[in-house]
Amino acid sequence: MDRWQAMRVFVRVAESGGFAGAARQLHMSPPAVTRAVAALEARIGARLLTRTTRSVRLTEAGGRYLEDCRRILAEIEEADAAAAGSYATPSGTLTVTAPVQFGRLYVLPVITEYLARHAAVSAQALFLDRVVNMIEEGADAGVRIGPLADSGLAAIRVGTVRRVLCAAPDYLDRHGTPATVRDLRGHAVIGSASTGLGADGRFGPGPGGAVALRPRLTCTTIDSVLAAALAGQGIAQLLSYQVAPALAEGRLRLVLDDPEAAAMPVHVVSPEGRRAPAKVRAFIDLAVARLRADPRVNPARG
Repeated sequence: MDRWQAMRVFVRVAESGGFAGAARQLHMSPPAVTRAVAALEARIGARLLTRTTRSVRLTEAGGRYLEDCRRILAEIEEADAAAAGSYATPSGTLTVTAPVQFGRLYVLPVITEYLARHAAVSAQALFLDRVVNMIEEGADAGVRIGPLADSGLAAIRVGTVRRVLCAAPDYLDRHGTPATVRDLRGHAVIGSASTGLGADGRFGPGPGGAVALRPRLTCTTIDSVLAAALAGQGIAQLLSYQVAPALAEGRLRLVLDDPEAAAMPVHVVSPEGRRAPAKVRAFIDLAVARLRADPRVNPARG
């Protein structure tokens, strides 16, 4: 019998005033109860109970040990209940990671809806344009764009995005619209140092059709590339989700668009998968449903 169970037997003997009564309550045989208390006393090296033919009384050491046992057993039960509750009902703090703009446009609305559903949860949005080590940085769930490395993350595919070229209507009206990838040599182009899109001098819808260019402007953030394109500074190479709102509003136009260009998968990921606490499972279920239903993320729904 383990120490926790032996402590539980001892408490029941002390509270019931005898071995027989404790045995009935615990559904054990009296000899088993007697052996459990004797083993506990042997482990401790002190007598806990004084036994007579008619009664059982606590020794001085037994009285102190009884209070400690009650406290320890109560803490164990509280810990068990807390752990069981965290896996049954969403509670605690949820940390979600995603690329900056994808997080702002598509993940943040999921987080706000999730928080409205689950009052016992608070959330942290970790939006960064780099691959986050989810375990080291304490992220519970996230969105990854592009092929997944063999990282051990549980992943659910929710859609695809692709590289596109775009420019402001004003820029295209002034400089013309390129008809081929090679025509890009006559245009100002905008590159991104943060993601490598165009920063390596390769522009175009795919590796086979790309052309080597020197960007006239290179920015360190996606928001800066997008802002420069909207300001008419040139043709930018971005991901389809990054320009979807501006395209829908007519503030940007696609250039040399190739719908068959190689797509990059979008996954919702988690270090723990279905073994995760309820707060994580509930968020993943909602995120998968919302992102799969969005045609900007899942073109098959468009």
